[in-house]
This record gives sequence, C-alpha cells and structure tokens, in this order.
Amino acid sequence: MAKQGQETAQGSAKGSAQGLDGLAAAAKDGAKEGKGLPPVHLWNPDFCGDLDMRIASDGTWFYLGTPIGRPALVRLFSTILKREDGKYFLVTPVEKVGITVDDAPFLAVEMQKEQDASGTVLRFRTNVDDWVTCDAGHKLRFEEAEDGGLTPYLHVRADLWAKVTRAIYYDLVDMGEERMVDGAAMFGIASSGAFFAMADAEQVRQAT
Repeated sequence: MAKQGQETAQGSAKGSAQGLDGLAAAAKDGAKEGKGLPPVHLWNPDFCGDLDMRIASDGTWFYLGTPIGRPALVRLFSTILKREDGKYFLVTPVEKVGITVDDAPFLAVEMQKEQDASGTVLRFRTNVDDWVTCDAGHKLRFEEAEDGGLTPYLHVRADLWAKVTRAIYYDLVDMGEERMVDGAAMFGIASSGAFFAMADAEQVRQAT
C-alpha cells in the first residue's frame, strides 16, 4: 500500500510537471512576435484553479516547493503574470492559474543614476532583467518595514511592483532631498522630473 501511494504521488508530480511545461508552451504560443511583452491584458481565458507555485519575498520562484532553476522559464512566466483583485495569476490565451506571491512579484536588484534635461533619472533592473525607468508612470512608494525602517517598492507595470533591495534603499537615502509637498517638508527621491516622498523631513533630520 505504501509503495502504491508513493507511485501515485510520483505520478501526480509528473503530471503536474507536464502541466507546467504545457503552461510554458501556451505562453510562448501567445506571445507577440519580436520584442515586447505578451498582451496579457487582452487574454481572458477560464480560471483553471491554483498552481503550486510561489514567489518568495527574495524573488525566488518555487514550483512544488522546489526553486525553479531555469532562469529562462522564470523570465517567461514573469511576462504572463497578472494581478486582479489583489490576487496573482499566470495567464495564457487558453488558461488562467492562480499562484502565491509572498510580497512583491519582482525584486529591483540594480540601480543606475543618469542625468537629462529633467535632472536625475533613476533606472532599475529587476531580477528577471527588465529595466524600468522611475518616473510619474513608474513610481516609487515606501512602506514601513518590520524593523521600523522603510521598504521601497517600484511600479513595474499594470498592478505589479518590485521590492527594492536593502542595499539600493541605502543608496536612495544617500541621494534623498527635501521638498515641500502639499505645504509640508518631505524627504524623498527625485527622478525624471517627479518627486517621491519617503518620510517627513523633520523626522528624518531627528533620526540622523
């Protein structure tokens, strides 16, 4: 009986793996030719249930409890990620499956600082190698962390965000400046002509 149960479990896992490959194939078939992201916003297939897939807070993708070790596969799944009503899904033209996201689906792991006519321009690279320019359409927001500090998040696209790594957060603090926002002095970050308030300026001065 134990052996039979083991075989059944192995068969189920094997079937799930085949389903994962099928999801990847459907994603590739539905993608646009050439460059650019798949038109996920145009796909409205039936919901097919939840998949045992999780994106951890450090950006690692897990399937059946095991990290997905194929960067190209992670990259592909990241392009068909969609958020609706606070829930995350992988969507292809033919199916829609739910997944779990511990925090944000992406991680901002690199930052470049440039200058143009608007002033400072910050560009961020995510853990799936997307480059996002921080501007009025791709904002930075700051949330209070468990340790009392702040955690920055960068808007990537649609309702999807990237958590900014702690090392980059410290770089942001170093380049922060004070500006008046709605009559209050705020400490924050400027990029592409936009200003993203981080905290009350007086609180920051007292903390330092």
